[in-house]
Amino acid sequence: MLVDRAGLSEARRAELERAVARHDTLAEVIRWGVAQKPPCVVVDVVVQDEFTHDVILPYRDGLHLVYDTT
Repeated sequence: MLVDRAGLSEARRAELERAVARHDTLAEVIRWGVAQKPPCVVVDVVVQDEFTHDVILPYRDGLHLVYDTT
């Protein structure tokens, strides 16, 4: 599920929803990211607790994708 914290336009939000629609696992996110031109690679992992981490990837135009993983 995409949560828009940047106040994107409807078109931009739809673009991102299509881009991340099949990201069900972190492995899928990584494979997708390295296939992008230029590649979107993990720039940070924020540990929330021993089970939950936020994984951050730059996207385009200054946007970042943050995946809440458990």
